[in-house]
Amino acid sequence: MANTYSQIYLQIVFSVKGRQNLISKNWKEELYKYICGIVNGKEQKVYAIGGVADHIHILVSIKPTIALSDLVRDIKANSSKWINEKGFIKGKFQWQEGFGAFSYAHSQLDIIIAYINNQEQHHLKKTFRDEYTELLQKFNVQYDENYLFEWIE
Repeated sequence: MANTYSQIYLQIVFSVKGRQNLISKNWKEELYKYICGIVNGKEQKVYAIGGVADHIHILVSIKPTIALSDLVRDIKANSSKWINEKGFIKGKFQWQEGFGAFSYAHSQLDIIIAYINNQEQHHLKKTFRDEYTELLQKFNVQYDENYLFEWIE
């Protein structure tokens, strides 16, 4: 798109189906690299990726040439297929339906990158459910509790 300029930063959050703790520390870095490859292959840029055993956060900048839902669909479909082909878990790995996406200004990047990179420590104090609902509230996203991720208590 000639003469089209943008800078859109989004934090994308999604979880493992059923919120199971399936992402192992043994292979999560390999998963993150694979996801970065998917995003880069779509000509978008990853600034940070991190998470814990049941969910991940990805900070990306996206161009107006791609729909966010298409990018997330491709990340989830290709990475789950890759996990299954690698045989990292017993049974079938799937991501849960849906995702959260939250926008940031360029001046906020250092803070959100540190937040994403510090997920292991962050979740020693806060559950994913609390974290996710706080993000929805902070960004004034209207939501229905009945349609949030399946929560394991």
